[in-house]
Amino acid sequence: MKNKLILALMLLLASAATRAAQPHADTVKTGVYITSIHDINFKDKEYTIDLWLWLKYKNRKFDFVQNLEVPQAKTVTKSFSTIDSTGATTYLLMKLQCVMMDSWAINNFPFDKQKLRFSIENSQFDSHALVFVPDTLGKHFDPRFTLRGWRVDSLGIAAGIKKYETGFGDSTLAKPHTEYSNFKVTMKIARDAMGLFWKMFLGMYVAFLIAYMCFYIHTDSIDSRFGLSVGALFAVIGNKYIIDSALPESTTFTLVDTLHGTTLFFILCIIICTAYSLRLIKKEQEAKAKRFDFICAQVLLAVYLLLNGWFIYGAVN
Repeated sequence: MKNKLILALMLLLASAATRAAQPHADTVKTGVYITSIHDINFKDKEYTIDLWLWLKYKNRKFDFVQNLEVPQAKTVTKSFSTIDSTGATTYLLMKLQCVMMDSWAINNFPFDKQKLRFSIENSQFDSHALVFVPDTLGKHFDPRFTLRGWRVDSLGIAAGIKKYETGFGDSTLAKPHTEYSNFKVTMKIARDAMGLFWKMFLGMYVAFLIAYMCFYIHTDSIDSRFGLSVGALFAVIGNKYIIDSALPESTTFTLVDTLHGTTLFFILCIIICTAYSLRLIKKEQEAKAKRFDFICAQVLLAVYLLLNGWFIYGAVN
């Protein structure tokens, strides 16, 4: 029993000595103040952000002017930087403009909500030597700047560890794995979409109404009814291609696809109903054809409006 106690004590002392021998990571207190977000480009999956970035640290070996890394940035422009190292703590202030790459959630476009991400790392020191600590005092963005067509729901800052499954060519590492501390900014924005919605989908709804009016054209003008329906069909297809050209490619079925697909299906139903009416006319059943047109007109319009309302409500909420 005595030997076991001695062995446990030795292991405890060895563990404490190992922890004491390991160097503690130096902290870097980091804060941001976003002055502008603009040039949101859905097609190229990018946006531009202007911000002030400041860092406070004691380790004078840190060189953030040269070794600041902004992951997922296409370009980083430093328009201003100043360093105050007169005291024990070094204070660095920079003005940055970054063109950031990001992925867009377009399933509910144009009633979409996006999450803009910005993060920084130090390419020289890993997480064993440098750890970011968020500076949470004050606001993190200028409430006066307006993001045209969008509203800012929230903005959060945090620090974390980013893992890389590589040693970046360092052969001394037993395992190709490195970790770097990062400072993250996440801004959630929502689109003011109602005006954009009508601007994009008004042509589609007008095309459907043109096709729908076929039910109120006299059965003697059956050729005109077919012509209007087919013309409306191609108008909806053209409207969809115009909207798709402004959006990034997506493998999922978006709200844009759903609304256009629903409209195309109902125009097809109108054409089928018109064909059946023609068949009744050929059989000299004009009264039955008129009654059939009236019932189809009410049912198709009601179902079409309900489906559109349901899909749009689901996207908004």
